[in-house]
Amino acid sequence: MSVNKKIKRTTVPAIVEMKRQGRRIAVLTAYDALMASILDASGIDIILVGDSAGMVMGGHENTLAVTMDEMLLYTRSVRRSVNRALLVADMPFLSYQTSIPEAVKNAGRFLQEAGAEAVKLEGGRAIAPTVRRLTELGIPVMGHIGLTPQSVHSFGGYGLQGGEKARADELKKDALALQEAGAFSIVLEKIPAALAKEISASLSIPTIGIGAGPHCDGQVLVSHDMLGLYDKFKPKFVRRYAEMGKEMMEAFIRYVEDVKEGNFPAEDESY
Repeated sequence: MSVNKKIKRTTVPAIVEMKRQGRRIAVLTAYDALMASILDASGIDIILVGDSAGMVMGGHENTLAVTMDEMLLYTRSVRRSVNRALLVADMPFLSYQTSIPEAVKNAGRFLQEAGAEAVKLEGGRAIAPTVRRLTELGIPVMGHIGLTPQSVHSFGGYGLQGGEKARADELKKDALALQEAGAFSIVLEKIPAALAKEISASLSIPTIGIGAGPHCDGQVLVSHDMLGLYDKFKPKFVRRYAEMGKEMMEAFIRYVEDVKEGNFPAEDESY
Protein backbone atom coordinates (compact mmCIF):
# COMPACT_ATOMS: atom_id res chain seq x y z
CA MET A 1 0.00 0.00 0.00
CA SER A 2 1.53 3.29 -1.05
CA VAL A 3 1.16 6.78 0.33
CA ASN A 4 1.37 10.05 -1.57
CA LYS A 5 4.59 11.54 -0.30
CA LYS A 6 3.23 15.06 -0.91
CA ILE A 7 0.77 14.54 1.94
CA LYS A 8 1.48 16.98 4.74
CA ARG A 9 3.22 15.41 7.72
CA THR A 10 1.54 15.48 11.12
CA THR A 11 3.63 17.53 13.53
CA VAL A 12 3.79 17.98 17.30
CA PRO A 13 2.16 21.46 17.10
CA ALA A 14 -0.56 19.98 14.88
CA ILE A 15 -1.36 17.37 17.56
CA VAL A 16 -1.63 20.07 20.24
CA GLU A 17 -3.83 22.14 17.92
CA MET A 18 -6.17 19.19 17.48
CA LYS A 19 -7.14 19.49 21.14
CA ARG A 20 -7.88 23.20 20.74
CA GLN A 21 -10.10 22.42 17.77
CA GLY A 22 -11.86 19.58 19.57
CA ARG A 23 -10.65 16.97 17.07
CA ARG A 24 -9.99 13.49 18.45
CA ILE A 25 -6.54 11.95 18.05
CA ALA A 26 -6.14 8.34 16.86
CA VAL A 27 -3.01 6.43 17.88
CA LEU A 28 -1.90 2.84 17.18
CA THR A 29 1.34 0.92 17.54
CA ALA A 30 3.68 -0.48 14.89
CA TYR A 31 7.01 -2.29 15.09
CA ASP A 32 7.78 -3.11 11.45
CA ALA A 33 7.70 -1.45 8.04
CA LEU A 34 4.73 -3.39 6.64
CA MET A 35 2.38 -2.64 9.53
CA ALA A 36 3.56 0.97 9.55
CA SER A 37 2.82 1.36 5.85
CA ILE A 38 -0.77 0.16 6.27
CA LEU A 39 -1.28 2.29 9.37
CA ASP A 40 0.13 5.41 7.74
CA ALA A 41 -2.24 5.01 4.79
CA SER A 42 -5.23 4.57 7.12
CA GLY A 43 -5.16 8.20 8.26
CA ILE A 44 -3.81 7.47 11.76
CA ASP A 45 -2.53 10.61 13.51
CA ILE A 46 0.27 9.09 15.60
CA ILE A 47 2.17 5.85 15.21
CA LEU A 48 3.72 4.73 18.48
CA VAL A 49 6.64 2.31 18.46
CA GLY A 50 5.71 0.99 21.88
CA ASP A 51 7.84 -0.99 24.27
CA SER A 52 4.90 -3.39 24.08
CA ALA A 53 7.12 -4.80 21.32
CA GLY A 54 8.86 -6.71 24.08
CA MET A 55 5.67 -8.72 24.56
CA VAL A 56 4.07 -8.95 21.12
CA MET A 57 7.31 -9.21 19.13
CA GLY A 58 9.82 -10.54 21.67
CA GLY A 59 7.59 -12.95 23.58
CA HIS A 60 8.42 -11.52 27.01
CA GLU A 61 5.84 -11.48 29.81
CA ASN A 62 6.17 -7.71 30.30
CA THR A 63 7.85 -4.65 28.77
CA LEU A 64 10.88 -4.58 31.06
CA ALA A 65 13.12 -6.81 28.95
CA VAL A 66 13.07 -4.78 25.74
CA THR A 67 16.36 -2.94 25.12
CA MET A 68 17.46 0.31 23.51
CA ASP A 69 19.00 -1.56 20.59
CA GLU A 70 15.74 -3.42 19.97
CA MET A 71 13.64 -0.27 20.21
CA LEU A 72 15.97 1.55 17.81
CA LEU A 73 15.69 -1.33 15.34
CA TYR A 74 11.88 -1.34 15.52
CA THR A 75 11.74 2.44 15.17
CA ARG A 76 14.07 2.50 12.16
CA SER A 77 11.93 -0.15 10.47
CA VAL A 78 8.74 1.82 11.07
CA ARG A 79 10.33 5.11 9.95
CA ARG A 80 10.96 3.71 6.46
CA SER A 81 7.22 3.41 5.82
CA VAL A 82 5.81 6.48 7.57
CA ASN A 83 5.15 9.54 5.42
CA ARG A 84 2.34 11.41 7.18
CA ALA A 85 1.75 10.26 10.77
CA LEU A 86 3.72 11.61 13.72
CA LEU A 87 6.22 8.95 14.80
CA VAL A 88 6.71 8.55 18.57
CA ALA A 89 9.08 6.03 20.16
CA ASP A 90 8.83 4.55 23.63
CA MET A 91 11.96 4.92 25.72
CA PRO A 92 12.56 1.51 27.30
CA PHE A 93 13.14 0.69 30.95
CA LEU A 94 16.38 2.18 32.37
CA SER A 95 17.05 4.26 29.26
CA TYR A 96 15.96 7.48 31.00
CA GLN A 97 15.58 6.76 34.74
CA THR A 98 19.27 6.59 35.67
CA SER A 99 20.21 10.22 34.96
CA ILE A 100 19.17 13.21 32.89
CA PRO A 101 22.35 13.09 30.75
CA GLU A 102 21.66 9.42 29.97
CA ALA A 103 18.07 10.26 29.09
CA VAL A 104 19.21 13.04 26.75
CA LYS A 105 21.69 10.73 25.05
CA ASN A 106 19.17 7.93 24.52
CA ALA A 107 16.31 10.20 23.47
CA GLY A 108 18.64 11.86 21.00
CA ARG A 109 19.47 8.46 19.51
CA PHE A 110 15.80 7.88 18.74
CA LEU A 111 15.66 11.12 16.76
CA GLN A 112 19.12 10.97 15.18
CA GLU A 113 19.53 7.26 14.44
CA ALA A 114 15.96 6.01 14.12
CA GLY A 115 14.04 8.99 12.74
CA ALA A 116 11.51 9.35 15.56
CA GLU A 117 9.92 12.77 15.97
CA ALA A 118 9.16 12.44 19.67
CA VAL A 119 9.74 10.06 22.57
CA LYS A 120 7.43 8.76 25.29
CA LEU A 121 8.44 8.47 28.95
CA GLU A 122 6.53 6.83 31.79
CA GLY A 123 6.11 8.61 35.11
CA GLY A 124 4.88 11.85 36.66
CA ARG A 125 6.54 14.40 38.88
CA ALA A 126 9.59 12.18 39.42
CA ILE A 127 10.57 12.46 35.76
CA ALA A 128 9.38 16.04 35.19
CA PRO A 129 12.96 17.41 35.40
CA THR A 130 13.99 14.95 32.69
CA VAL A 131 11.04 15.96 30.52
CA ARG A 132 11.93 19.62 31.02
CA ARG A 133 15.53 19.09 29.94
CA LEU A 134 14.56 17.08 26.88
CA THR A 135 12.06 19.66 25.71
CA GLU A 136 14.56 22.47 26.36
CA LEU A 137 16.85 20.70 23.92
CA GLY A 138 14.13 20.39 21.28
CA ILE A 139 13.18 16.76 21.87
CA PRO A 140 9.38 16.51 22.03
CA VAL A 141 8.05 14.34 24.85
CA MET A 142 4.81 12.44 25.30
CA GLY A 143 4.13 11.65 28.96
CA HIS A 144 2.48 8.54 30.38
CA ILE A 145 0.81 8.23 33.78
CA GLY A 146 -1.70 5.97 35.52
CA LEU A 147 -0.84 2.35 34.95
CA THR A 148 2.75 2.56 33.74
CA PRO A 149 3.79 -0.94 32.62
CA GLN A 150 7.46 -0.39 33.43
CA SER A 151 6.40 -0.12 37.09
CA VAL A 152 4.36 -3.33 37.04
CA HIS A 153 6.30 -4.86 39.94
CA SER A 154 5.80 -1.87 42.23
CA PHE A 155 2.08 -1.88 41.38
CA GLY A 156 1.84 -5.61 41.95
CA GLY A 157 0.18 -6.15 38.58
CA TYR A 158 -1.89 -4.34 35.98
CA GLY A 159 -4.72 -3.09 38.18
CA LEU A 160 -6.74 0.11 37.92
CA GLN A 161 -4.95 3.26 39.07
CA GLY A 162 -6.56 6.33 40.62
CA GLY A 163 -9.58 4.62 42.10
CA GLU A 164 -8.79 6.02 45.55
CA LYS A 165 -8.90 9.78 46.18
CA ALA A 166 -5.28 9.99 47.34
CA ARG A 167 -4.00 8.24 44.23
CA ALA A 168 -6.30 10.28 41.99
CA ASP A 169 -4.94 13.50 43.50
CA GLU A 170 -1.39 12.30 42.83
CA LEU A 171 -2.21 11.64 39.18
CA LYS A 172 -3.72 15.11 38.77
CA LYS A 173 -0.51 16.63 40.13
CA ASP A 174 1.57 14.40 37.86
CA ALA A 175 -0.34 15.52 34.77
CA LEU A 176 0.09 19.20 35.56
CA ALA A 177 3.78 18.70 36.31
CA LEU A 178 4.35 17.02 32.95
CA GLN A 179 2.51 19.81 31.14
CA GLU A 180 4.54 22.44 32.95
CA ALA A 181 7.74 20.55 32.08
CA GLY A 182 6.90 20.83 28.39
CA ALA A 183 5.25 17.52 27.43
CA PHE A 184 3.09 17.93 24.32
CA SER A 185 0.65 15.18 25.29
CA ILE A 186 0.07 12.59 28.04
CA VAL A 187 -1.08 8.99 27.86
CA LEU A 188 -3.59 8.13 30.60
CA GLU A 189 -3.65 4.38 31.13
CA LYS A 190 -6.23 2.35 33.04
CA ILE A 191 -7.70 5.06 35.26
CA PRO A 192 -11.38 5.80 36.01
CA ALA A 193 -13.19 7.60 33.19
CA ALA A 194 -14.31 10.41 35.50
CA LEU A 195 -10.73 11.06 36.58
CA ALA A 196 -9.50 11.03 32.99
CA LYS A 197 -12.22 13.54 32.09
CA GLU A 198 -11.15 15.83 34.94
CA ILE A 199 -7.47 15.62 34.02
CA SER A 200 -8.21 16.20 30.33
CA ALA A 201 -10.26 19.30 31.13
CA SER A 202 -7.50 20.69 33.33
CA LEU A 203 -4.80 20.53 30.64
CA SER A 204 -4.08 22.56 27.52
CA ILE A 205 -2.23 19.61 25.97
CA PRO A 206 -3.98 16.47 24.66
CA THR A 207 -4.57 13.35 26.70
CA ILE A 208 -4.42 9.97 24.97
CA GLY A 209 -6.47 7.32 26.73
CA ILE A 210 -5.98 3.60 26.96
CA GLY A 211 -8.49 2.10 29.33
CA ALA A 212 -9.34 5.61 30.52
CA GLY A 213 -12.81 6.08 29.10
CA PRO A 214 -14.24 8.22 26.28
CA HIS A 215 -13.42 11.71 27.56
CA CYS A 216 -9.72 11.82 26.62
CA ASP A 217 -8.61 13.87 23.62
CA GLY A 218 -7.49 10.73 21.81
CA GLN A 219 -7.18 6.98 22.14
CA VAL A 220 -4.37 4.45 21.70
CA LEU A 221 -4.39 0.68 21.43
CA VAL A 222 -1.75 -1.93 20.67
CA SER A 223 -2.43 -2.86 17.05
CA HIS A 224 -1.86 -6.56 17.70
CA ASP A 225 -4.56 -6.43 20.38
CA MET A 226 -7.22 -4.69 18.32
CA LEU A 227 -6.52 -6.96 15.34
CA GLY A 228 -6.94 -10.12 17.41
CA LEU A 229 -3.33 -11.19 16.86
CA TYR A 230 -2.17 -11.18 20.48
CA ASP A 231 -4.44 -13.43 22.52
CA LYS A 232 -2.47 -14.02 25.72
CA PHE A 233 -4.79 -11.56 27.46
CA LYS A 234 -7.70 -9.36 26.50
CA PRO A 235 -8.18 -6.30 28.70
CA LYS A 236 -11.67 -4.86 29.07
CA PHE A 237 -10.62 -1.72 27.22
CA VAL A 238 -9.54 -3.52 24.02
CA ARG A 239 -12.10 -3.57 21.22
CA ARG A 240 -11.36 -6.31 18.68
CA TYR A 241 -11.78 -4.85 15.20
CA ALA A 242 -10.70 -8.13 13.58
CA GLU A 243 -9.82 -11.72 14.46
CA MET A 244 -6.72 -11.97 12.32
CA GLY A 245 -5.05 -14.54 14.55
CA LYS A 246 -7.83 -17.03 13.82
CA GLU A 247 -7.80 -16.22 10.11
CA MET A 248 -4.03 -16.70 9.96
CA MET A 249 -4.24 -20.03 11.75
CA GLU A 250 -6.89 -21.25 9.31
CA ALA A 251 -4.73 -20.17 6.37
CA PHE A 252 -1.63 -21.90 7.77
CA ILE A 253 -3.58 -25.12 8.37
CA ARG A 254 -4.92 -25.11 4.81
CA TYR A 255 -1.40 -24.54 3.46
CA VAL A 256 0.04 -27.43 5.50
CA GLU A 257 -2.77 -29.72 4.30
CA ASP A 258 -2.26 -28.72 0.66
CA VAL A 259 1.49 -29.36 0.85
CA LYS A 260 1.05 -32.70 2.63
CA GLU A 261 -1.59 -33.85 0.13
CA GLY A 262 0.33 -32.65 -2.92
CA ASN A 263 -2.25 -30.03 -3.82
CA PHE A 264 0.24 -27.15 -3.76
CA PRO A 265 1.71 -26.03 -6.04
CA ALA A 266 -0.78 -26.70 -8.82
CA GLU A 267 0.09 -26.78 -12.50
CA ASP A 268 -0.82 -23.11 -13.01
CA GLU A 269 1.45 -22.22 -10.06
CA SER A 270 4.43 -23.98 -11.63
CA TYR A 271 6.88 -22.96 -14.38
